[in-house]
Amino acid sequence: MEFRETIHAPKEKVWDTLWNDATYQQWTAVFSEGSKVIIDWNKGSKVLFLNGNNDGMLSMIGDVKPNEFMSFRHKGIVKNGVEDTESVASKEWAGAMENYSLKSVDGATELTVELEPGDANQHSLSYFLATFPKALGKLKELAERR
Repeated sequence: MEFRETIHAPKEKVWDTLWNDATYQQWTAVFSEGSKVIIDWNKGSKVLFLNGNNDGMLSMIGDVKPNEFMSFRHKGIVKNGVEDTESVASKEWAGAMENYSLKSVDGATELTVELEPGDANQHSLSYFLATFPKALGKLKELAERR
């Protein structure tokens, strides 16, 4: 799956809007109210993508190039704050990837998000196809008005 959004703001502003705590919570609320990310921004580090109930994804940073590229590899799920890499549900997400690429184009930023969903079930795929464009629309709105 691939999603693109042209945002009329410099790459640095789009990057900051993507990953700054306050704006991250705003654009990802489209997926789940109370969303947050626990991250240290170092390649190979653990990442927790959580909702307001401390449920979500356990991931790692595959690669990071500030203002240009961020890659996450999903390792499992988090349920009630407990990391799970062994259950059937967690194994459906193991190996899934998200890549965020930013490129300057005619004074704007082209954001491309590539999702490699691994063995995620059809319901999850349909959810992302419907929800990711809305989330990126919210990101665009936030970045352009900052």
